[in-house]
This record gives sequence, C-alpha cells and structure tokens, in this order.
Amino acid sequence: MSSHRSALKRALLAGCALWASATGTAWAQDSVVDEEGVTVGDIVVTARRREESLQDVPISITAFTADRLDQMGAPDITALQRSTPNLTLQVSRGTNSTLTAFIRGIGQQDPLWGFEPGVGLYVDDVYVARPQGAVLDIFDIERIEVLRGPQGTLYGRNTIGGAVKYVTKRLGSEFSGKIRGEFGTFDEYNLTGSVALPVTDGIALGGAFAWYNRDGYGKNFFTGNDTNNKEVIAGRLSVELTPSDDIFIRVAGDRTEDRSNTNHGHREVREPNSNTPVLPGKYDTLAGLGDRNKVVTQGVSLTGEWSVSDALTLKSITAYRDGYTSGDGIDFDGTPQPYLDIAAGGKVYQDDQFSQEFQALIETDTLQGVVGLYYLDAHAEGAFDTILGRGLVPEAVLVPRPSAFTALTQLTSGSVDTESFAVFGDLNYDVSERIKLSVGARWTRDKKTGTVFKANYFGTIGSPLLKPYVPVLPFPFNQPQILTDYTNDRTFEEFTPRISLTWEAAEDVNLYAAYGRGFKSGGFDMRGDATATPDTKNGYDSEIVDSYELGIKGDLLDGSLRVNAALFYSDYQGQQVTTQVPKVTPPPGVVSFVDNVGSSRIWGAELEASAVLSPDVSANFNFGYINAKFEEFLVFDLVSRQYVDVADQRQFQNTPEFTASASLNWQGDLAGGRLALLPSISFRSDTNLFEIPIPAIDQDGYALVDLSVTWTSPDEHWRLGAHGRNLFDVHYRTGGYNFPSNQFAQSVIGFYGPPRTVRFSAEYRF
Repeated sequence: MSSHRSALKRALLAGCALWASATGTAWAQDSVVDEEGVTVGDIVVTARRREESLQDVPISITAFTADRLDQMGAPDITALQRSTPNLTLQVSRGTNSTLTAFIRGIGQQDPLWGFEPGVGLYVDDVYVARPQGAVLDIFDIERIEVLRGPQGTLYGRNTIGGAVKYVTKRLGSEFSGKIRGEFGTFDEYNLTGSVALPVTDGIALGGAFAWYNRDGYGKNFFTGNDTNNKEVIAGRLSVELTPSDDIFIRVAGDRTEDRSNTNHGHREVREPNSNTPVLPGKYDTLAGLGDRNKVVTQGVSLTGEWSVSDALTLKSITAYRDGYTSGDGIDFDGTPQPYLDIAAGGKVYQDDQFSQEFQALIETDTLQGVVGLYYLDAHAEGAFDTILGRGLVPEAVLVPRPSAFTALTQLTSGSVDTESFAVFGDLNYDVSERIKLSVGARWTRDKKTGTVFKANYFGTIGSPLLKPYVPVLPFPFNQPQILTDYTNDRTFEEFTPRISLTWEAAEDVNLYAAYGRGFKSGGFDMRGDATATPDTKNGYDSEIVDSYELGIKGDLLDGSLRVNAALFYSDYQGQQVTTQVPKVTPPPGVVSFVDNVGSSRIWGAELEASAVLSPDVSANFNFGYINAKFEEFLVFDLVSRQYVDVADQRQFQNTPEFTASASLNWQGDLAGGRLALLPSISFRSDTNLFEIPIPAIDQDGYALVDLSVTWTSPDEHWRLGAHGRNLFDVHYRTGGYNFPSNQFAQSVIGFYGPPRTVRFSAEYRF
C-alpha cells in the first residue's frame, strides 16, 4: 500500500480541476441572492434545542441541508464523513447497517449489546441508543447536523464526542410530495417517495418510503451468495395536528428492515495449514458459516409543543423504539472450516427503549434558553457462540467425522437494563449588545443491571442455547465449563456543566470561548471471562471528558465568504477500551475484557470555509487536525495478573491525524433548466483500526474523488442526476479483525469501503 503522502499526491493530481475550491466547504447551503448581492446563505439549526442561525451558536457545527445532500449524491449518513472535519462515520465491521462513529478521537467501535456509543444519534430529538440499524439512509429529511465536542448539558449521556442530529421535514399546510427512482452499477435500483396531505385545517397526514436494492460488491465463493449487497425497505408515517396557532402535536412512526447478507470480510493472509487461497477481490470471501442476516429497527414518537406566551414554550417528546438482529453470524476466519466462527444460531441481539423528555423554552429580549427533565428505560440482550474448530481437545477421543477437526464452543450471552434520569438547563444571557454569556448544566443518574453467562462446551460445534448444536465428542466430554455467571447492578452519577462567552468583534463576526464536560456511564462486559479476569463482575467505570474550545465564525466580503474555525483541547479520563487476546491457560480460547485504561489528551484544529466566486460558482473547503496521545493506558496482564501501563505502545483508533475535503459547485442554464456540477475530493491520513498498531489491517492515507451532476427543470418539478463516487476505485479498509495465530488459523480479516459506483436518478416533485 502506498503512504498517505503518495495517496494525497495522486488524488490532488486527479482533482486538479478543484483548484478554485481552496476557500469553501460542503456544509454551506446553496448560494442565495438578496438585496446586497450573492451570499453563501444561512442555515437554521437546533443544536441548543431552539432555532438559531448556525453562525450564532458557540459550538462547532457542520450542517447539511436536504438539497445539498441531494446534490452531493449522499446515499446514507456515512457520506458526511467526507465533508466534515475530524469525523468518522462508517459501517461497522461484519455488518451492513451498524454504525461506527467517532468525533475528535472519541467514540465506540464495539457494537455489542450493553456497550454504548460515544457519539449520540438523534432522530427528531429522539435518542437512538443502539448502533445496529443506525446507518440511516437519507430520504425525506430537512437537514442533518453534526455537533463536534461533548454535548453533556443539552444531550447528556453518551455524547462525549459529539452528536449527529437527523431532522425530518414537517408536513406543513400544503399538499406536496415527490417520487424518485434510481439505478446504477452493481445492478442497483432504488425507489423512494414522500407525500404531505392536509386533511382539514389543522390536520395533516404524511408518509415516506424507501426501497433499496443492490447486488454485492463481491461474492462468497463457498455459498455462492453476494457479499456487501443491499436489500432494505423503510417507511415513515406521521400525523400533525395544529388545533390553534399556539399548539403543535406530531405523532410519527417508522420501521426499517434490512435483509442484506452478512459481510464476513476479506481474508488478508493465507491459512497456513490448507490450500485455501487469499482471494484477489477485496469484497470476496470463502466463509462457510452462512450469509443470512436481518436487522429490524422501528419506533413511534409523540411530540407536543404549546406556546404559552411569546416568552415561554412547553415541549414534550415521548418515544418508544425497539429492534432486533438475527442471522447466521460472522465468519472470522473466512474459510469453509469453522476455525473461528461467531455463530448466532438465528438470533444475535434485541433491544427496546422508552424515553420521555420535557422542555421549557425561554425567549426574551435578553434571555434565551431551555430547561428540562429526561427519563430513559432501556433493555438490551443477546447471545452468540464462538466456535474454535481446531486442536483444542485430544484427537484420541474424537468421534470420527469426514472433516475430522477438533472443536470447542464458547457461549456468550447476557442482558443489560438501563434506567436513566436527568435534569438539565442551558441559558443564554445578552450581557451587552455585543457580548453573550451561555451557562448550562446537567445532572444525570444512570442505573444499570447486567446479567452475564459464559461457558465453554468441549467437543461441540455450537452450544445447546443456539442452533446448530453438533456434539463432536460423546457424553460426558461435552459438558460445559462455566466461565461467568452473575447478575450485578451499579449506579453512575455525573454533573456536566458548560459555559461559553461570545463576543461580536465586528458585524457578522463572532468570537467564542467555551468549556464543556461530557459523560458516558460505565457498565458490564457481556464477553467478560470471570476465570481469567475476576474483576469483570464489578463492571467498568464511566468516561469523563473536559473540553476547551476557542472559535471564530465570520461572514465576510458582504456575505460572499464564510470562515468558521476552532481550536480545541480535551482531557479524557477513564476511556473504555475493549481488548481481545488469546487465552494463555488451558483450554485455549479468546479472552475479552473492557478496561478504563487511564487518561489521554487530545488537541486539534478545524477550519471550514465557503465562498461564492460568482453568481454561478461557489467553492467549499474543510480541514481537520488531531493530536491525540495516551498518557496512561493500563491493561490487565494475564500472565502476571497485574495491570501494566503500555501508553507508549498504543494509538487512538479511527482517528486520522489529518482530514480534508474540497468541492466546487458550478451552476448554469441548460434547456431552460438549471444544471449543477459538483466535483469533490476528500482525504484521510493514516488510520489505526484499533489501539494496538496492526500493520496488516491498519489503513494508509487515501483520497476519494466524487462527481455529481444534476439538472432541475424550469418549474422545479423534475430533477435528474448522475452521481459517481470513489471514481478512482480506491480500496480502503474501514474495519478489521486480527487473530494472527495458528490456533485461530491466522484469521486476519479486512472490511472495505464501497468501490467505484455510479448512480442515475430521476425525481418528480409535486
């Protein structure tokens, strides 16, 4: 693989047509014309739970309007990674719809039930607790906001890195709708649509649907099925009531069903004791476990707003969500043999959550803000078998089989219940005409109850809990060895303040300084092996982040140039890190543990800019830099039974030092309509996939070049588009598994982002 410098050079040469975009960014809204001329426009966001101009909020925010995302050809929220500094949004390893999210070096890669993300995902202000099914397709939205830095005051738990807000459109009082068809490479064909239907004065019905289909980027040459394919159907229904000008009520429901095949990944090294080759296709596999997979997420919400007066609005958000994942599991070894299979036996994970939030929004001439209460009751559970099919029991006691391998199955199962309560407030006071002071705080109490059962089953393929269960050894050799069996509960409390000071240094130029604290509660490791790490029964502690930020937001040159920049420093304590290592005492196996590894510091810079170069041309640019270092990293040594500091041997995962992107938006008249061309380039420097550097799967720096072309008819009813992504067909890893020992058949697996794709679309709006 080339170094990140050569990748950057090649991509810059390929994207030389973008030279003019050194002064713009993809978060800007399309340029608008006002009485003073052409400007970069503005976006209204709700980062502080109330409507404000993006430029007035003392938070680093990247906001994407629906129209901008359409012009970019963004298929789902992972596309935001290419246009947002210091952001990682990727499909998790082994899945098609589980989300891995990191902002400014903080997140959570492990999607196991009971673990919680460090970046909060919100759909219409409803917190989505699970990463499964969180790779949201983009349809029927108003905008998406990416809030960088801890949002512990207004959003609370699990937003220590930041938050992603997915905001759908309100129905309004006029009949409207659209329908869109798409086709593309890999036999892709999609159909989406939405409609808003006013029934009577004050009552409107709405609906949206999406149907996505695509053949796989690769193939499982053992089963004959596609890999990295897509088969998703989703829908939303809503009812909006406005019985008076002061009252708004919305009932909304959604459901997404993903039947895409399991993504087993690509085997990166040859299995030493067989003739199984390393396949040349980066999306191909020989996995023998099976490819069935199904992910369902659904929910319903009730939102009510009452404008008591011009100064006070009361708001309630009630929501229930649930989901489940079922299928065959993930083949870690990538071969037909069960050397290292994570078998699900048809069931893997299920969860549900109920949440209630009350808000009081205050708006006066000098004081603005929100105070509120929040409650969450959530449950998550799951089970899987780790099948180790080689050399783990004496050959002499084997029952003869055609493929006479030995076997051991390790069952992991459990559940976690979470009850969370919080009181919060954030108030902004106009100290003077040019100075604003914002003060906020949140108190959170999380109670978690964890139940974990883990056992070894010798001489079996599968455990009795999951199917298939195939005893290789006769009774009594296949009796279980209990590793973990406990139920425990813990309570975590934290006070998370935030304060910021904003100074309007000049007209349309704001300087701000801010401090904020983020909190992610501790919990219980569902994979914990109490025989190897007895402390697992006590759970792990919370994470705390203290963040400091200096920023500037400015609209210059009569609004034709926008520059937003920030410097940040974070003190990160108690980081929760999952480690999986071979067991050193018989019987062999995999030991997993979650440690609060110690402390680290993160500092960096971000720059976003947008410029209108002419009435028909705008340019966009963003740049991110992170310097992240562990100051203490304590791990449990299975041999010495002591904690050892290995900070000098660890790196931050999913946190490239440099991220950057640039784009050019040219528009002109064609056939009476409006033609828009949007070439873009994005770059990410070298990235570690885990805290331990692993050259076999860590990703060198790379750049991606995209091109979108859209044409909008004169009456704006029709929009035609062509969208090419990763035009130079760059292969880049987004995840991996690393078990490089003969015991696990040298199971080193890589998972790759999408190859070059081209998609054509036709949309009719009415």
